[in-house]
Amino acid sequence: MSEPHIVVLGAGPAGAATAIGLRRLGYPVTVVSDWRRFAAVEGVSQRVLEGLRHAGLGGALSEAAMPATRQVRWNGEHLQMNQEFLLDRQRFDRALRADLARAGVTLIEGRIREVARAEGHQVRLDDGQTLQAAFLVEARGRQAPLAADRLRGPETISLLNVWHDAPGAPASAVESLDGGWAWMARLADGRCYWQITLDAQGVPTKAALPEYCATRRRGSALVAELFGAQAMEPAQVHARSSTAILAGECVGDDWIRVGDAAMAVDPLSGNGIFQSLSSALQAPVVINTLLRRPERAALAKQFHQQRIEQLFLRFARIGRDFYGQELKRAGQPFWERRRAWPDAQLSHLKVGWKAVQIERRPVLRGGLVDEAEVVVTADQPLGIWHLQNVELAPVVRALKGGKSIQKVLEDYSTSERILLQKWLMSISKPM
Repeated sequence: MSEPHIVVLGAGPAGAATAIGLRRLGYPVTVVSDWRRFAAVEGVSQRVLEGLRHAGLGGALSEAAMPATRQVRWNGEHLQMNQEFLLDRQRFDRALRADLARAGVTLIEGRIREVARAEGHQVRLDDGQTLQAAFLVEARGRQAPLAADRLRGPETISLLNVWHDAPGAPASAVESLDGGWAWMARLADGRCYWQITLDAQGVPTKAALPEYCATRRRGSALVAELFGAQAMEPAQVHARSSTAILAGECVGDDWIRVGDAAMAVDPLSGNGIFQSLSSALQAPVVINTLLRRPERAALAKQFHQQRIEQLFLRFARIGRDFYGQELKRAGQPFWERRRAWPDAQLSHLKVGWKAVQIERRPVLRGGLVDEAEVVVTADQPLGIWHLQNVELAPVVRALKGGKSIQKVLEDYSTSERILLQKWLMSISKPM
């Protein structure tokens, strides 16, 4: 029997990582994507580069390796932080497409007009093409049609300004402002980017945006330090939503949402591409299970949905905590809305040994979603299956049953004992 045809809508990091993962499992995959219509640059961390490498996006990784010095002005403090990597999204998108071609993924460039149910899924393009898919991956980011039930953060908009200046050393910075915050970057070839993030309500009209943004830049000492005189003049502006959004249902029997189409976080969390990759790296195994082991469909859907929701809340709380560090602007509506959302739960909960439990939960095993005993803690509510292939449930069960740590660990290698001892100390287990 031929493998079912899978169509991925979107060729960003999430769509590309999912498509390549599916090709590794032997599925025929077609990716449909339109080109990005505006110039953009993003700052990414070392772990994003590691995630790209793990996802098989080596070409895209080479485009991301543009280190830059980074400054932070927040809560009245000026810090010189570790470097970040500046990512030219148009070059990055081209590299993603090259990675897809090398992996044997069929790529169709075009605008999607409609997706309909008909013997699976029919994808109709503006040029008249129609694609038939047995399984559909929604990876169009914030442009994807939203599910009816979802969780939304405070309505937020980001205004990206682009201009050219004299060439110079790559650099980036972030600063808090009255009523919002700004991220900025300068590339070696003189391209300059400045983005201000604000409440969606009260933003000036489209015609007034260039002068409004230029006025905000003129009031920033950091802008004057990082850029030349051109930064003080009106520039090209692109407005886009930055509202944190969690789609209600992220997976069905023959479809799945990944990346920003499933959950889009506030840019202040600094984890946009990382969370897209996180949801996409698990998706091929979930899809493989739905197609090959339909009797495990409920387990596979539970695995994907729970992890999407947990990722979203984790990054939402990280963003909330960053907003909470800006004490000098406490009381301003923009800052107050975001320092209290999504909830008051700590980003990292204290883990106590007495509360540690063993439960059966979905895990990834052998290219499929399976079920196994995992160790559930306050900080890891979905459970931990193993540490570097050392299963934790047998260790915890033995200790809960009264065995001494020395007796439990004697059957493990020296490196495994060290690993387990560190983990036990992290959950306040007396040694």
